Amino acid sequence: MDSSLSVSTTMLTCSSKLHHYPPRSFRFLTFSLPIFRKLGICPKFLSKSPKLTVRSSSSITAKPSWEFQKKDSGKEQDNKLRALREIFTGPGVNVDAYIIPSQDAHQSEFIAECYMRRAYISGFTGSAGTAVVTKDKAALWTDGRYFLQAEKQLNSSWDLMRAGNMGVPTPSQWLNTVLAPGCRIGIDPFLFSSDAAKEFKEDISKGNHELVFLYDFNLVDEIWKESRPNPPKEPIRLHDLKYAGVNVSSKLSCLRSELRNAGASAIVISMLDEIAWLLNLRGNDIRHSPVMYAYLVVEIDGAKLFVDDTKVTPEVMEHLTNAGIELRAYESILSEIESLAAKGANLWLDTSSVNAAIVNAYESACYKYPWDSATKSRKKRNANLNSNGQSGGPCAVYRSSPVSLSKAVKNDAELEGMRNCHLRDAAALAQFWAWLEDEIQRDVVLTEVEVADKLLEFRSHQDGFLDTSFDTISGSGANGAIIHYKPESDSCSTVDGKKLFLLDSGGQYIDGTTDITRTVHFGEPSAREKECFTRVLQGHIALDQAVFPENTPGFVLDAFARSSLWKVGLDYRHGTGHGVGAALNVHEGPHSISFRFGNITPLLTGMIVSNEPGYYEDHHFGIRIENLLYVKEEDTPNRFGGIGYLGFEKLTFVPIQVRQYRPD
Repeated sequence: MDSSLSVSTTMLTCSSKLHHYPPRSFRFLTFSLPIFRKLGICPKFLSKSPKLTVRSSSSITAKPSWEFQKKDSGKEQDNKLRALREIFTGPGVNVDAYIIPSQDAHQSEFIAECYMRRAYISGFTGSAGTAVVTKDKAALWTDGRYFLQAEKQLNSSWDLMRAGNMGVPTPSQWLNTVLAPGCRIGIDPFLFSSDAAKEFKEDISKGNHELVFLYDFNLVDEIWKESRPNPPKEPIRLHDLKYAGVNVSSKLSCLRSELRNAGASAIVISMLDEIAWLLNLRGNDIRHSPVMYAYLVVEIDGAKLFVDDTKVTPEVMEHLTNAGIELRAYESILSEIESLAAKGANLWLDTSSVNAAIVNAYESACYKYPWDSATKSRKKRNANLNSNGQSGGPCAVYRSSPVSLSKAVKNDAELEGMRNCHLRDAAALAQFWAWLEDEIQRDVVLTEVEVADKLLEFRSHQDGFLDTSFDTISGSGANGAIIHYKPESDSCSTVDGKKLFLLDSGGQYIDGTTDITRTVHFGEPSAREKECFTRVLQGHIALDQAVFPENTPGFVLDAFARSSLWKVGLDYRHGTGHGVGAALNVHEGPHSISFRFGNITPLLTGMIVSNEPGYYEDHHFGIRIENLLYVKEEDTPNRFGGIGYLGFEKLTFVPIQVRQYRPD
């Protein structure tokens, strides 16, 4: 086990053991399902029924998708590029190119609308992508989930770079090709992790280019101006201990033990879900993700939360005070980092997630103070600390965040909440599918957006429902082949009963988070569709039933889900499984199940992961089948090598349609 894993053993012991439940099996839309008996639901359906930078940041309601539609013309996009390029030669800038990533200052996947800079400048609204603008060119990189979406949304001023495809250069390779040697390439250092910025700097140095950190302002914000949405101001709420399972004081005590063991006297946490989990708080700053914009600095003898204090209610203030946590202004994080260096603090930094502005501020401050240069090491593991956790001089401890792994291993209360919310979610989905099947059979014309909004209505009637956990992917026919398709009210298709229909959706509940995909057909699927669906289902079942040795990383299991497709030369361009938070982000790490073999995090008892193989034929159809699973111990008759074996238990209770299954 490497250092990034071993540092979290103390915090993992704070979680209690799991309860195991027997597997369940269902057939599609059968009203004798255990879910209906358990919840007392009869087969009657609801009647039809007619919303960062360090420079500033300031009840949860489910909203239909049409409220979030955006319109922008190609001419407007060209005007934005022209205005951006005019700033390149302005005072304090002087750059030849500018990089606009998808992330906010916390490396979030989903971000507040006011930080959607890449979407604003390019018109591409997918959650993953990087825009690069030079004085005469503009290019956007995204992965295979978004190729078709980007083709539709980018205008002719942009070149689409299909990342991962053979012959497609990386942004740094492209810049080294299109720019003359010796150019200056600007970035906002708050929007890049320290690791990403350093890697990019090294890559562009091959073209003799200079990476320029533009601290004072973001160039896209300068042209966005007054039309830019305001920062979120929704109040923070408490996450009840009956759902959290462990109180804040215990979590902080475990974290401080980690600090001492690593030779660190403080840690800065910037990932929003880690802060929310550690403090048993939830926010409403980002659609779909119950988090708030904040930084957290935990020291051996105290902690400070950097947040807009207008979001802090008296109840939350009392909660934080009781846990020994002080409030500080969100914008003052860099000053605090410099102060930590000034007093000789050894700061734990996860450079894969903490932004380059923070890491640079600490590293620069360390050189202002005298200390033994022999201890100046980028891979420091131990320090001689005094009683206050201070060493003779400031020194960074570079390790993965211990909070990430501890959050990923769910305790009993978190697993119980996840089971319960999945039961309620299944009830809403069963009602929805029965309603939709009835409407299709009666030849009612429904758009993909109307169907997604109807599902939202069914979910909103369930106890504890707060929001969707991501934009519902509602794709009929060819739109199902767009892996992260988002239907728009003015351009979406109608749901065609004679074509495959893919629905990927999820809910945020007070006690848990759901994510489920089903692909259905309301008529007679073609032989090709049946074969592809069957092979996806075979892969889904193979992973669901997998048993594997403990300490197995997720990439080892990825082939289980793909093997049936591989036998006939088929595959899919996305990972097979991602972690899911407990009443937190629908996508979380550090674990995954993916063909990307660089992630060696083992699957541990209590982790939650999705099982979602698929197959997509561009411009024809898409198939994906997704359940959520949690990792459990398996009672195997043998224990080769003296180690234990693990398997999965389903959290998702919604049946899979069998009409498309080809039994031969």
